[in-house]
Amino acid sequence: MKKLSFILSTLLLGSISYAQVIESLDTINVDSSTIDDRFSSKKTEVSTTTTISVEQVDEAHTENIQQVLQSIPGITTEVKTGDSIKIHIRGVENQMYMGEKPGVAVVIDGVPVFERTGAVNIDLDNIESIKVLKGGASYLFGDDALSGAVIITTKKGAHYNNNFVALEGGSFGYKKLVARTGYSNDVVNFHVQGSERKADGYHEDSNYSAKYFNGKLQYFINDSSDLTFGTEYSKRKKDSHGTVGGETEAQINPKSIYNDDQDSRDYTRMYNVELLKLFLTYSKDFTENVNLLVNTYLYTDDTSFWSSPQTRDGNYVLQPSYDDFDYVFDNMYEQVQKGVKSELRTSSKSFATLLGLDLRDNEYKNKVTYRVNQAKRTFVVTPNFFEAGDEKSNDTTDENVYAVYGEYKQGITKDLTATANLRYDKIELDYRDYKNQQLEKDFDVYSYRVGTNYNFTKNDTVFVNYSTGFRAPTISQLFTGNTSTYGNTENNPNLKPEESKNYEIGLRGTVFEKYNYEMALFRIDRKDFIMKTSGNYGGSSSTATDMWDNIGGAKHQGLEMSFNSNVTDKFSYNLAYTFLDARYTNYHNLAIDLDGNSNTTNLSYFDVTGNRIPRTSKHSINLILDYFIVPQWKFETEFVKKSSYYADDLNRLKIKGQEAVNFLTQYKMKSNGLDWSFFARIDNLFDNQYYNTARASSDRDDNGTFDKEDLSITVNQGRTFTFGLSMKF
Repeated sequence: MKKLSFILSTLLLGSISYAQVIESLDTINVDSSTIDDRFSSKKTEVSTTTTISVEQVDEAHTENIQQVLQSIPGITTEVKTGDSIKIHIRGVENQMYMGEKPGVAVVIDGVPVFERTGAVNIDLDNIESIKVLKGGASYLFGDDALSGAVIITTKKGAHYNNNFVALEGGSFGYKKLVARTGYSNDVVNFHVQGSERKADGYHEDSNYSAKYFNGKLQYFINDSSDLTFGTEYSKRKKDSHGTVGGETEAQINPKSIYNDDQDSRDYTRMYNVELLKLFLTYSKDFTENVNLLVNTYLYTDDTSFWSSPQTRDGNYVLQPSYDDFDYVFDNMYEQVQKGVKSELRTSSKSFATLLGLDLRDNEYKNKVTYRVNQAKRTFVVTPNFFEAGDEKSNDTTDENVYAVYGEYKQGITKDLTATANLRYDKIELDYRDYKNQQLEKDFDVYSYRVGTNYNFTKNDTVFVNYSTGFRAPTISQLFTGNTSTYGNTENNPNLKPEESKNYEIGLRGTVFEKYNYEMALFRIDRKDFIMKTSGNYGGSSSTATDMWDNIGGAKHQGLEMSFNSNVTDKFSYNLAYTFLDARYTNYHNLAIDLDGNSNTTNLSYFDVTGNRIPRTSKHSINLILDYFIVPQWKFETEFVKKSSYYADDLNRLKIKGQEAVNFLTQYKMKSNGLDWSFFARIDNLFDNQYYNTARASSDRDDNGTFDKEDLSITVNQGRTFTFGLSMKF
């Protein structure tokens, strides 16, 4: 009897104690969402996140989003042309550059965006916020979120109930025009916007243009529910990527993408891209603590371009001038992404939950035809001749994704919370081609995150998390023997999804009520890299069979720090620093063509385990200083520096680092009911010469020596000027 009384007393005291803990807690909310940013908060977030506001984007007055993202630790970007960009986080996939997925989930208004080139085209003038979530993020976004996610929300809300016009101009023929109008009342708000951005470009044949039309309509059904409809249509044109062949050419004539050898030309040219995004989101608050979001979307990408410069005749003899021949193939890529997402979110004093459903129906079509008369190359015994317009390949891949995901957040004490996420993806791939060949493959993948967040003072928090990311193999990797028209390749239907394991511990908080900081130690372990047995872009030799296999691994580890503060009414700063050590942990079979003979492919094989991953600088720093002479007149100085990196997997070709100072001034005024804004911007103020990107994967100039003359280089265009004015009324 005494034992029973003791047990009952213990349970009663425990219940009273837990009830007191619950009573002392604030309402626990789920911070995550793949649809909307209205619930975004850092208070109990267990991963490193950074959010850039619409004011930061609009007032940066940059030509592309790269100049905005470089202020975030751990972010590296590769600018293609104009506003086309490839985003990397913590060095993941920096070694890849031929249009592969970047290892980062890019989500715009709930739509998981992937474009043909691996890059994304983002309208800078239509951004409400950018949220960067680091670490494996497949627990929310599924496939390809190996190192994190970039979540972009486009402009919305009643504060756009005005008319707005902006004009900009700058170096190398840069011009931009933006016009917007909007309206709002108690029932509805909407805005529509059109813009055009174009430039002659710095390199030969690097001109581009981009036209956008977008809008958003929000209808309030009642006090607790609303509908939001959004659309964006864009039409883009660009010629080449603007790469220079070899270091000598880059130094002698950096504006020319050609040299005497036609092989120096860009492999692809003449891009025409049409993108359409449509989405409809329903939001319903059942109570103060229960919310439902349902999002349906349609995203289309129609891209055409030329590829494979024809530099040799039917006997494989190099021609003396690139004027004698043309590009070999016309390529047409059509992509349709359709989907439905829903999320049910609850919150309470002791815990919060999120339950999500993600259904996708995607279709990818490729059509390739010969654009000039073409003799088939020497990998066949009897050369065949193809007339312009003959079909080379035509295939369609259907991808269906059925996923459920959830988050559970538990308040343990007033200052301690724990978070767990889990997602299950079933991915079905169905391939059909012009030969009536049909191939199928399914994958079942789980991904998750666990973490905790502890407030050790009123304003300071320590957080710890472990998360996973994955990327499923593609049809062309699984069945390359069936789908490839080149080389001695074979299928590998037993490919496993790539996997990343992410470890992170960090601090965030505020000192003296005004100095904000966040810092994190991180490590990403990748295994089961999917690469060709001949190595990246190596091709297959005449004696070896080539296939895709899970043959690689890597480790990315480092430190990220950010500090910012509005020190006074006149002065503020933002400082970001990254230390990154990214190395191969398992890559024993890298193949590179180093024989100096382009007629045959004789590969040399290397063990690059332990080597630095290309294009990953160890040190990166970004410092922005803002000073207001008067409240209407701002001066901003930005300092950007990156240390040296290697351009190749062998770590033979070392590229010096980058350093630049950027300057911006902006003046605002009101006159006769009009809001005016004037700005002038100088990038690379001291005209430092460096390479934006340098890469090499073979003896490109066929001279038998692997050196910096084999580099493909994107040269920085030096000092540039931009200026403009806007009017709101």
